[in-house]
This record gives sequence, C-alpha cells and structure tokens, in this order.
Amino acid sequence: MLHGQTKKRDAEVAKFQSGDADLFLISLKAGGVGLNLTAADTVILYDPWWNPAVERQAMDRAHRIGQDKPVFVHRLIAENTVETAIQDMQARKQALADALFEGTGDGPLTLTEDDMTRLFEAR
Repeated sequence: MLHGQTKKRDAEVAKFQSGDADLFLISLKAGGVGLNLTAADTVILYDPWWNPAVERQAMDRAHRIGQDKPVFVHRLIAENTVETAIQDMQARKQALADALFEGTGDGPLTLTEDDMTRLFEAR
C-alpha cells in the first residue's frame, strides 16, 4: 500500500514491480508523482477526484515505456451519490478544456459568454 504516510516508498514499488505483490493500493495524492508501474495491468479508480487530470495521471502510471501488456481502467461509481456529481463536474471541466484548446492553431482564442458561464459553473 502506498499513501501519504508510507516511509519506504521505493521498497513498496519495487515489491510490486518484481511480482512479490499481486495488488498495489495507491492513494491518488501519494501516487501522483514519480511512479512507473509497468507490472500493472489494471487500474481501478474507486474514489473519483474533482480534477480529471489527476485521475488521468493515475491511469498513466501503468501506461509507461516498458509496458508490454494491455492496461484496463475501471471506475467504480455508485448511482445517486456524490461520486456521480463529481463525474458530472469532471465532464463539464473536460468539455471546457476541450473548447479552450479547440482551434488554437488558428490565432487568438475568443471566449463567448456561454464559454465563460460553463467555466464558472464547473467550479
């Protein structure tokens, strides 16, 4: 297990990478930097984060140079919970980010009033 209180982070990662551990539980915050988990073939997100980039970074830990097998990502979200609200917020934020970067090679970006409304609703 890797979390904010883990003292021997490198040893835990090495144990998983060498095959001495079948399962590696990692908190999003503790696992967000400097991990290369090519021994992983499954990522399960069970506690969604409001920022979709944080979740993508967690998924990317298993999609590294040296990965030689398919990686499957699963999201566990219960209906009618705060997780569904977070998922909706992530979708709005992603749509806004996509809109901001759409066509940026064509010159200055112009935001419409609708774009600004979506930006502030996503907060």
